[in-house]
Amino acid sequence: MATGLVRRSVFSRVLSSSPAASKFLTARAHASEAQAQQVEPTARDSTSLKTFRIYRWNPENPSKPQLQDYQINLKECGPMVLDALIKIKNEMDPTLTFRRSCREGICGSCAMNIDGCNGLACLTKITSGSETQITPLPHMFVIKDLVVDMTNFYNQYKSIEPWLKRKNPPEVPGKEILQSKKDRAKLDGMYECILCACCSTSCPSYWWNPESYLGPAALLHAHRQETIRGSQEKWISDSRDEYTKERLEAINDEFKLYRCHTILNCARACPKGLNPGKQITHIKQLEMGIARA
Repeated sequence: MATGLVRRSVFSRVLSSSPAASKFLTARAHASEAQAQQVEPTARDSTSLKTFRIYRWNPENPSKPQLQDYQINLKECGPMVLDALIKIKNEMDPTLTFRRSCREGICGSCAMNIDGCNGLACLTKITSGSETQITPLPHMFVIKDLVVDMTNFYNQYKSIEPWLKRKNPPEVPGKEILQSKKDRAKLDGMYECILCACCSTSCPSYWWNPESYLGPAALLHAHRQETIRGSQEKWISDSRDEYTKERLEAINDEFKLYRCHTILNCARACPKGLNPGKQITHIKQLEMGIARA
């Protein structure tokens, strides 16, 4: 499907002419699921009208993409950017297209670029400024409006085989493989990823090598499965998996892994507060350990 799409670089075609472009790397404080239900008083009291500049492009219309303005009354809208988008679609322009589902920061569907920062629309509060600009995730093929093609992103995730692989059957046939609390705690900071692609699409290495570099999200999940053995000792990310050596060999590649230059845009962009860059650094350390063995 990507061959029938026009690749839209948000930087080069839209944000290059907007002051919001300079704020792309600025970290935004995302709301938690509980905070997402609270109204920001500043946005409610200081002004009642706010303009949303939204990226529009229709594949059935050969014209260039454009930013379309919508003005809404914040007193009649929920506190989150997703609330504004839903209000615009329901009451002003039913042709506006975007993804959304859970509204609780769990599904990752509503990932987009808001005022130059990647984030989830359902967890991003409407700011008190007079204008908010919303564009698709950068450097992705645009299907329509704010919807991007996630095919390559999901294929990269699939390539790291994100499921448990065993060489030996469970001790009790037909039963789950148990973990100690200590082993389970080692997965914190990895399992919470919701595959929203905010991290990968904020990474310059991923922009330039999207077909070959796996990206922060896929590598974060790859680290969860890895194990390294030495001198009868075992370091464990997921103690239930037994294909560590094969997994490390599969990603030990100049482009798949080592395109990461630890810029850490991924950590700043993650709406769940994870640090993929740290996990990628750990993978590199494991690769060095195997090379020396």
